[in-house]
Order: sequence, then structure tokens, then C-alpha cells
Amino acid sequence: MTPGAAPEASAMPEATTASDTPEAPETSRLPLRQLRTFARNKGALVGVFILLVLAGAAVFAPLLTPYDPTAQDLSSAFMPPSLAHPFGTDDLGQDILARLMYGARTTLAIGVVAVSIAALIGVPLGLVSGYVGGAVDMVIQRFTDILLSFNPFLLALVLVAVFGVGIETVTLSAGIGVTPQFIRLARGQALSLREEVYVEAAVAFGSSPAAILGRHVLRNALTPIIVYATLNIGVTVLVAAGLGFLGLGVQPPTPEWGTMLGTARSFIFKASYQLTFPGLAIFLAVLSFNLVGDGLRDAFDPSLRE
Repeated sequence: MTPGAAPEASAMPEATTASDTPEAPETSRLPLRQLRTFARNKGALVGVFILLVLAGAAVFAPLLTPYDPTAQDLSSAFMPPSLAHPFGTDDLGQDILARLMYGARTTLAIGVVAVSIAALIGVPLGLVSGYVGGAVDMVIQRFTDILLSFNPFLLALVLVAVFGVGIETVTLSAGIGVTPQFIRLARGQALSLREEVYVEAAVAFGSSPAAILGRHVLRNALTPIIVYATLNIGVTVLVAAGLGFLGLGVQPPTPEWGTMLGTARSFIFKASYQLTFPGLAIFLAVLSFNLVGDGLRDAFDPSLRE
């Protein structure tokens, strides 16, 4: 540097903004490799096929059967399976196959909506509990312990007894019955993810807790939550069917698989087919959700991949 020359400006580090915060890995997306892993799982593909058949029967029921699921014809009561009535008729002359197809709309909708309710309630509570900690965590977890002291079906039974029967009450009760499991799952994810480098960097750059929970923690906890939700749809279907079997669920003449079982139990020795087909439908629905959930878990859990 020559005498009298002004010193060159040293390279100053640019100001770092919140947008420069290290990004969380996109674990909530569906990489092609994981999709291929799922596609190689024969059990999961069987589950998907069964779900497509049940969903198709529910959606296209008016095109697949000429019978009204609520129309009564006492002259056709207790007809065994035949070409005219492949699954037979019940004590009121209603076509069982038609009621199963239309009942799939009710039963599957209850399962999906109930799990959605559980996730909407349980996931935010669990994330806040695990990330904030302290007194907030203690209060939320003691509330969760109280709910976990009840079996999901017994908890739903208590809620139905308090609020009355009906499809809305059954759906809400089944959802609340599995809510504590979502709280625990989300809390475990938050406890793990809050120690990650990108979360600590976001805190250092001044991001708010709400932004961190939404942008980093929730986004990276979505995969196990979705897998767990798929598995729990089968649980809520069983809860709804159990309430319907006891006469505390969806009320006749609305077709619903559990209610069909409850109505037909009086004729178990006279017309066993009235119980066989609704019971088989419930079995297949729960099995398919479990198979799909297991396939998703195997595809997204690195410790289970070969």
C-alpha cells in the first residue's frame, strides 16, 4: 500500500436475516425411493386395493345396485343370498349388499373424520408440550394421562352416554378416544426435533416459537403423524362399529356396518348371513388401513429398510 493511500475497505460480513436460517430437511415430502419401497410391499398394495374397492363401492353405490338401502319390503324378508340379492335381505326386506355399499360411506367417513379431529386436537397440543416444556408440558401430559386411563372405546362410550347418540357424537367421541395417542406422538417428535441444528439456528436468528413449530418442527414431524393416523383410522372404525352394535351409534334406518351387526344379532341362528357380511366388511376395512399404515411405516422408517 502506497503512503497516503486510503486503506482498502475490508470485506465486511453481510447482515444475516431470518431468511438465511438453515432450512430443515424436507422429510415430509415423498421421495421416489420411498414410494418404490412402498410399492414393493405386497401387503400394502393389497391394503390399497381393498380400500379402493370399498371406496369405489361407496361412491358408485347408486350405479352398482338398484335397491334403496332404506326401502322396506316385508314380503322379501329373510331371503338368503341369491342372484337377485347376492348378500340376502334382512328382517325388513332390505337388500344387505345395498346397505353395505351405502353404509361404507358412513363408516369410512366416521373413521377418517374422527382421526382428523384427533390429529387437529392432539398434534398442536403435543408439539407445544414437547417444545415449550415446563409447566405447560406438565399440565398437558397430566391431561393426557387422564385420557389414556380409559380404553378408546370406553372413553367414546362415556362421551356418547353424556352427549347422546347420533353420527356427530359418534364421530367426535371416536376422535377424542384416540387423541391422547396423537399428543404423545407429537410430543416425542417435538422433543427430538428441538435439538436439531436448524431449530437451534432458527432460535438464534430470533424466529418466534410459533414460526419454529410450524416451519420446522411440524413439517418434519408430518411423516410419522400421517403413518400413525392411517393406522388409527382402523381403530376409530372399530369404535364406531362397536357403538353401533350396542345401539349407541348411528341410528336406523341410516345404513352403518356396526348398526347392521347390532340389528342382526337377534337372528344369528336363523339368518347368520346378516352378520357375516357386515362383519366381513369391518374386518376388511380395518385390515386394509393397517396394511397401508404398516407399508408407510416401513417405507419411511430408515431403521426398517433393507
